[in-house]
Amino acid sequence: MVAVRWYLRFNLSYRDVEELLVERGVEVDHVTVYRWVQRFTPLLAEAARPCRHSPGDRWFVDETYVKVGGVWRYVYRAVDQHGQVIDVLVSVRRDAAAAHKFFRCALATFQAPTEVVTDAAAVYPAVLEELVPSAWHHVERYANNPIEADHSQLKRRLRPMRGLRTDKTAQLVIAGHAFIQNLRRGHYELTTDATPARRVAAAFAELTQAI
Repeated sequence: MVAVRWYLRFNLSYRDVEELLVERGVEVDHVTVYRWVQRFTPLLAEAARPCRHSPGDRWFVDETYVKVGGVWRYVYRAVDQHGQVIDVLVSVRRDAAAAHKFFRCALATFQAPTEVVTDAAAVYPAVLEELVPSAWHHVERYANNPIEADHSQLKRRLRPMRGLRTDKTAQLVIAGHAFIQNLRRGHYELTTDATPARRVAAAFAELTQAI
């Protein structure tokens, strides 16, 4: 699990993780590291799910974009007022159907917010009116800065990679990054006695026992 944790936590490629393991006497191919990340990331996130804090009632929602297989894809993301990443979705299109799917998935897991902050994209009012009619939809210049700033954390992590090849891999890696961010920021009831610097390693050790 150390290899998976390193890959998700630090700005490393699969080959970087391979080299670090070799230095520690573990001979493993970078393709194996890739397979470990694909296999264990969803299991770790699922094992941690019962310990996750409920998001706040103010959601900041926005889309950014990444290249997958040489083609641009949109990434819908949301954070709450406490910095917890609520959900992510990789989408071929940036339209009402994609926004609807994103909110539907998030609302299937979490309680509806009382306020949703978005940019001025035309698709949001109708989607929110249908799915979260009680929420105040806030659109104002600079109001969405928290999610805009959080996008940069994702972009920084993706930069060392040699490209995401499939939408499935992109969704898994971006969701895994969100999982690690939330662990680091203390949004799980895990290893509450660990120092911030030890929080992720301690949480992985605990979650490994659960899977």
